Amino acid sequence: MIGLIGQSMAQNNIRRNNLTAKEKRVIINKGTERPYTGEYLDNKKTGVYTCKHCDAPLYNSEDKFDSNCGWPSFDDEIPGAIHKETDSDGLRTEITCNNCGGHLGHVFEGEKFTKKDVRHCVNSVSLNFVPAVEDMNTKKTEVAIFAGGCFWGVEHLFKKSDGVLETEVGYIGGHKANPTYEEVCNHTTGHAEALQVTFDPLKINFKELAKLFFEIHDPTQHNRQGPDIGDQYRSEIFYSSEKQKRISEELIGILEAQGLKVATKLTPATTFWTAEAYHQDYYAKSGGNPYCHIYTKRF
Repeated sequence: MIGLIGQSMAQNNIRRNNLTAKEKRVIINKGTERPYTGEYLDNKKTGVYTCKHCDAPLYNSEDKFDSNCGWPSFDDEIPGAIHKETDSDGLRTEITCNNCGGHLGHVFEGEKFTKKDVRHCVNSVSLNFVPAVEDMNTKKTEVAIFAGGCFWGVEHLFKKSDGVLETEVGYIGGHKANPTYEEVCNHTTGHAEALQVTFDPLKINFKELAKLFFEIHDPTQHNRQGPDIGDQYRSEIFYSSEKQKRISEELIGILEAQGLKVATKLTPATTFWTAEAYHQDYYAKSGGNPYCHIYTKRF
């Protein structure tokens, strides 16, 4: 009891920021914002999440993950930043800012989302975000390679994503150096039509790109995509790191748990052979639309 009284007195002496009515409903009155509406739900930037009420650091961005629950999720906290207390009904554990007592959300265990097996489910309205200082001279980009049918349509849909810096269609996965489109279509090279994506990992990560890949083509089709038939139209991810492979396996597992018989292969990336110029940005040049790629929500 003495400890709780001391904590309460200390919190009373803390400088607090002014709150809007919406923020007070959650932070002071322990309300909950509507799912999938929060400002930071899909935030992929590097930095620190702080308390909206008192600016105390709460979570590092590296501990944020996508749980598909509708609110920002973290599997760890900055040491000493979070206070946990069982709700009056005894069913859930509330989390509050240990500095000012502002309501954040609830914490759950045993859901197996990450290896730490903990999910802090936090209202965006309870948070501010302080981005890391980015050295523009050392800004990093990453590359991902996806094969999912005709590369015209795959490129067209990927280019719409914020954070995708450059796309290039080409051939990969076969044995013929410098293959031509005609050779690939004649099934003499072993190559797949593929898209190489250069992206800014501070704006979009590989997992989000891989999700998009699985949602713009049918990953259950073998050596075809819609009306296009042949091994060059196979579904395949050419990973450049063990992290990309692990994420791809995780997403395939989710799809298989939904009952899908996923045909997508996972293969280490080899040489990517750039396709002929007339294939690049094909739909942007022609004004057409993909004929065998339709977005389907899967995650």
